[in-house]
Amino acid sequence: MKHLMLSATILGTLAVTAAPAQAESGDWLVRLRAIDVMPNESATISTIGGDVDISDQIVPELDITYFVQDNWAVELILGVTPHDVQAVGTAAGDVDLGDVTLLPPTLTLQYHFNPDGQMRPYLGAGVNYTHFFNEDLPGGSALTTISYDDSFGLAAQAGIDFALQDDWFFNVDVKYIDIDTDVLIDGAIAADVDIDPVILGIGFGRRF
Repeated sequence: MKHLMLSATILGTLAVTAAPAQAESGDWLVRLRAIDVMPNESATISTIGGDVDISDQIVPELDITYFVQDNWAVELILGVTPHDVQAVGTAAGDVDLGDVTLLPPTLTLQYHFNPDGQMRPYLGAGVNYTHFFNEDLPGGSALTTISYDDSFGLAAQAGIDFALQDDWFFNVDVKYIDIDTDVLIDGAIAADVDIDPVILGIGFGRRF
């Protein structure tokens, strides 16, 4: 995450000397970001008690933005994140639950405060749907099955685009997504798990 922040500072400084390209109604903006997904996890686990630990993950993210008006836009955010999962502090000690992959498409409505400027901050809010797949328990585990229910939740977003040359932009973005899932282990142990990640991203975009 320190490397992401350093890159954001350097490129953001360089961008202020660039000539801005105006964002207008009907424009598309496509960005590719590197994101650091940082879960704020917690869980209520039946039978054995304890909590949950879910790994951070750095992955690519694609987002597609359409300007419905000069200041208003809708953004579709796409990415896939694999995570290692562990139940901690249970009556059975720490239990490795293997890994699972999340597909969390998110749609936000954004307000862009300075669509003609070199620095273009925005705020967004919207909805998220998360699909869980590739559930994989560790080899040699005494556990046999694990399943995750899909999740619907809200999302909040803030970011800034820095105008580079022509129609190119450098972007810094942060999101919070409400992701909750019910987990069932071996058909007997149930867990209500809140993942609720903060997602920090940096990347480049192009306006069309």
